[in-house]
Amino acid sequence: MAWQIVIAGGGFGGFYAARALERLLPAQSAHVTLVNNANFLLYTPLLPGAAGATLDPRHVVVPLRSQLRRTDLVVGQVTGADPASRSLAVQRIDGESVDLPYDQLIVALGSVSRTLPIPGLAEHAIGFKSLADATTMRNKVLNCMDIAESLEDPARRTEYLGFVFVGAGYAGVEGLAELQDFAAQAIQLYPRCRAHGMRWVLAEARQRIMQEVPATLSEFAEGELRRRGIEVRTGTTLREVTGHGAALSDGETVPARTVVWTAGVKPSPVVARLGLPLDREGRIVVDRTMRVDPGRLPAPREASGVSGAGAVWAIGDSAAVPDSSRPGQPCPPTAQHAIRQGRQVARNVVATLGGGRARPFRYRTKGVVAELGQREAVAITLGIRWRGFPAWLIARTYHLLLMPGTGRRLRLLVDWNVALVFGRDASSPGVLGSPTSLRQD
Repeated sequence: MAWQIVIAGGGFGGFYAARALERLLPAQSAHVTLVNNANFLLYTPLLPGAAGATLDPRHVVVPLRSQLRRTDLVVGQVTGADPASRSLAVQRIDGESVDLPYDQLIVALGSVSRTLPIPGLAEHAIGFKSLADATTMRNKVLNCMDIAESLEDPARRTEYLGFVFVGAGYAGVEGLAELQDFAAQAIQLYPRCRAHGMRWVLAEARQRIMQEVPATLSEFAEGELRRRGIEVRTGTTLREVTGHGAALSDGETVPARTVVWTAGVKPSPVVARLGLPLDREGRIVVDRTMRVDPGRLPAPREASGVSGAGAVWAIGDSAAVPDSSRPGQPCPPTAQHAIRQGRQVARNVVATLGGGRARPFRYRTKGVVAELGQREAVAITLGIRWRGFPAWLIARTYHLLLMPGTGRRLRLLVDWNVALVFGRDASSPGVLGSPTSLRQD
């Protein structure tokens, strides 16, 4: 009888776990099923490029079926789990609910934007976690310029040409930098908007931006943003969002129709419905091998003769995987860690099924890269700090090498080179996946 291995989530962790299992397990010995809410892997570090029109939005995703040859893909939403009966509850995209039995379960459900109870935030701000978010931001910049170009009232035009980003981690800084670079090129097509000018504001609650990099690189990134006229407000929080602006803790209300929230992430809400132990942040508690303690799981309703049956593992943003380089701290929610965790958890699953010993996850960040638009970036590789154009080349090369599939890499190269020669495409791709209604009324 083949082992039933179910992977919940098709992000970096789940995808690389499935790919490693295909390589490590004979086809006849295991049946691997991957559950994901879409039939693609989203390469999240390239979302700023999709928003800023250096990349076609379709080229920052990887079709799962083209990369996973022996894994069954179930497109749908995970809705819960029953560890006692060893089953995962899924609602497929056709609306039907199914229970997937498992001998081994790998939870890799990722994260969502972490929000705070700020008045108007949910109603008027947008996040930056999905492909739809990226295309929405690109469309909104162009829509705001179209509206502002036709307005006579300078005050209203100021609102439409105001853009506020809240949160200055990787997502906030890269997203703002790419989008502002895109807008600076697009505004040349709008004479009245160009004469009026735009306003871009980056608000960060802590005392410096990009806490993930050393202070010297953070200062370089901030200086690069300020050189372009972007206002960087450190030690500043968001108090309220309305349809006309964003009220900041320094007392100013910035007129803006576009407010983007990038202030952190939290585990996917469905993690709380899996019946697994959680820490205070809502992440699944695992040991150094990324396995949930069997003693904290309910006793199985039926005994099984399969070695390691009922084992549950958790990786990525939804798990508190102990960080070997920072004792007492969980691994950071980065693609680097999720990829390595996916590969290691696959090896541990294979070892467990074979009666072997699972090995602890050990990984130290090899470096970081962050693009700032205008062929500028900051990067750290093997302890060496880079800034400016060399860092930009390193960042592009890193993403090119990490993107799965030769075809996807070629698409990135073509997009980047076209943008370098002809500039960013100032057209709106519309709302992806939304057909035009045939209704005539």
